[in-house]
Amino acid sequence: MNPNPSAPVIEVKNLTCGYGETVVLQDVSFVVHPREVLLVIGGSGCGKSTLLRCLIGLLKPFQGDVAHFGRSFTAADATQRREILKTFGVLYQNNALWSSMTLAENVSLPLEEHTSLSRADREEIVTLKLNEVGLSGSEKLYPSELSGGMKKRAALARALALDPEIVFFDEPSEGLDPITSREMDRLILQVRDILGTTMVIVSHQLSSIFRLADRVIMLDPKTKGIIAEGKPKELAANSKDPRVRDFLNQDTDSAKPTSRTPEVATEVHSP
Repeated sequence: MNPNPSAPVIEVKNLTCGYGETVVLQDVSFVVHPREVLLVIGGSGCGKSTLLRCLIGLLKPFQGDVAHFGRSFTAADATQRREILKTFGVLYQNNALWSSMTLAENVSLPLEEHTSLSRADREEIVTLKLNEVGLSGSEKLYPSELSGGMKKRAALARALALDPEIVFFDEPSEGLDPITSREMDRLILQVRDILGTTMVIVSHQLSSIFRLADRVIMLDPKTKGIIAEGKPKELAANSKDPRVRDFLNQDTDSAKPTSRTPEVATEVHSP
């Protein structure tokens, strides 16, 4: 729980990270505000996934700090780290569903790991979470029985299992057709609007960037850092950096929606 509702949910300060002796990002700083949908954008190889790995604790930075709710995640000990991990969920690019488990068993995993709830209570929460993402009645299905869009929804249900205040997404529209991608974007906004969840999304899909983002940060492989920050529509029209304008104005007519207003929620229900 954020002790100060007006304070940033995430603070990244002077972050430098990479692999081995290779620096991918250098001296990166930004914040994420409560209930914000922040998209991390940029071309291939700019460090989007590397940054995400630092934010969720899968990669230790060379230097700098990542703080969640005012608590350093980078410097946290094992006990502190476990407490911070409970505050966020992750939807991975490949969904990371266990193929040998049913959807109910997949969604139940965070509850088994981080709570002492009874089996009956866990089953009730699993049913609720699957209902929230439009998969009511699918508890006994296996991932192999699902379409690509349904797998994304199941992975989102698991990410929401602990009622996290933050959800991280790694390319949530990857591999989806345009219609299913739009449905996924709509579901993400419904979760934010109804549950009040803060979203950090890595994406290179222009349509999703303009549909979802309250704000974007754009990374660049040459500078190894942030070259633009702001609302995507304003950056596309007014950025003085041609790299930013060129990226955001690809297929402009088909990428930009006519309205940013979220559609009426039909699939997510308050617990």
